[in-house]
Amino acid sequence: MIRPVLTEVVLFLAPFALYAIFLFATKAEVFERASWSPRVLLWLSGAALALMFVSFVLLAQFSGAPVDSTYEPAHVEDGKFVPGRTK
Repeated sequence: MIRPVLTEVVLFLAPFALYAIFLFATKAEVFERASWSPRVLLWLSGAALALMFVSFVLLAQFSGAPVDSTYEPAHVEDGKFVPGRTK
């Protein structure tokens, strides 16, 4: 569960990190308030949300079990625990 959450957090922070790297590369003041104006933060937040939305769609489309598979829930068979799986 931690991996999908960290993936989304990294995707959200990526535009902000790239902008900070850009500011370092252009010798601008990274920690100045003028470099992080509300307009810039709005654009960066929009880009971050777009990245997260695209990642949600891609994860939903390309992960998980195949379409024709059926789920067999976990059960006890001959006194032994058999974990759930898809067939």
